[in-house]
Amino acid sequence: MTEENRYLVWMAGVSWDGIRGTDRHMVTAMACHARILWVDPPLSPVRAALLRSTTHYTPRPEISVVNRQVTRLTPKAMPGLSRPGIRVTTAALVRLQTRWALRRLGIQPFAVVATYPGDLLGYWGGNVVNVFYGTDDYVAGAELMGLSARYQLRQEIRIVSQADVVAAVSPQLAERWAGFGASPVVIPNGCWAIKAGERVVLPKPKDLTHPVVGLIGQLSDRIDLPVLNAIADAGLSLLIVGPLDPRWEQQQRFKELVNKPHVYYTGPVPAEALPSYLAAIDIGITPYRDTPFNRASFPLKTLEYLGAGIPVVSADIPAARWLRADLTRGEQARWADRIMVLASDGADFVSAIRRIAASDSPSAPGGGFPNMVAEDPTRAGQCIAFAARHTWERRANSFASVIGLAPQAPGQSGELLCRLP
Repeated sequence: MTEENRYLVWMAGVSWDGIRGTDRHMVTAMACHARILWVDPPLSPVRAALLRSTTHYTPRPEISVVNRQVTRLTPKAMPGLSRPGIRVTTAALVRLQTRWALRRLGIQPFAVVATYPGDLLGYWGGNVVNVFYGTDDYVAGAELMGLSARYQLRQEIRIVSQADVVAAVSPQLAERWAGFGASPVVIPNGCWAIKAGERVVLPKPKDLTHPVVGLIGQLSDRIDLPVLNAIADAGLSLLIVGPLDPRWEQQQRFKELVNKPHVYYTGPVPAEALPSYLAAIDIGITPYRDTPFNRASFPLKTLEYLGAGIPVVSADIPAARWLRADLTRGEQARWADRIMVLASDGADFVSAIRRIAASDSPSAPGGGFPNMVAEDPTRAGQCIAFAARHTWERRANSFASVIGLAPQAPGQSGELLCRLP
């Protein structure tokens, strides 16, 4: 199999059009190493109607070209695809339709990667590497997905046993699956570093004075709402960007928060607009609740802030401690308290934000992130330098290595595709 024709089948946990999380970022970076057949989660007629994704639903699987490296398959499933009695057919239909796509495209895959638990691996031939790349604690998150914890545990055990390679985004997940008899490798989430010249300055939102504290990402039960209220009640400006999960039970309290002075909520924005909103932030926050699901996660937003040159205050969860420990061991160690601080509650967040802001104190009228860079380019540069040790390109090199593909050297063909998030 030539390098140009190497294919990975990527059984993604979200649709290509969905929120850009671990799957989408890693596949974008892995396009340096192989061509990708991205397989959406199966779509039922009911789900299609709810999404209004098609005018005329067809039960046939659909193939579309994303770019010259990525082809997309949208498999179809029966209504009620996750319900007991029906869900036993779902994985079989996904496998059947994936085989159909492979035949139609003339593809012999090098590896099949599944990023959610299901009966998806071990069916692709003796020369195909079966990979489980786990991104969440699926048992702890079962309720969020409308599934039973017992069912998710069975699915986890099954897929770990089917996999030739098990990778996890956090040490906690790796430890969990080691208990199932695997030897997992930890490949955390990464970021796309944003160079200073690539930032687009966003007009300052009304009533937001500096420092502007920013939260970017999906707003759901994972967020510690009392932390956001503490920041707002302390008189700090708070910019919140991202979609609101309709299942979040705290929606009314969130609406009360965004009606407070110096709080600005944008709602969902296109992914292409995020650099502009990052440019409006002085200090980023990752205010996660202390839950089993969050403790096993590796939040994308923390590294995304740092990759944009923004210091971070994060909840004191294991992934944040891992990053902070790595920060204190590297060249940016003396900047650690100005780059990343951990906090346990609302008062800690407010105190840490004020310490970071005081360490800069931009004097130019109107301050803001661009002026902070002009006043103190070193810290923004150190944030970016630290994030550069954790880019998606590096994560993809690690992933390629553990599944048996040679890591991509800088400057090789395909490097540009790696840089398109």
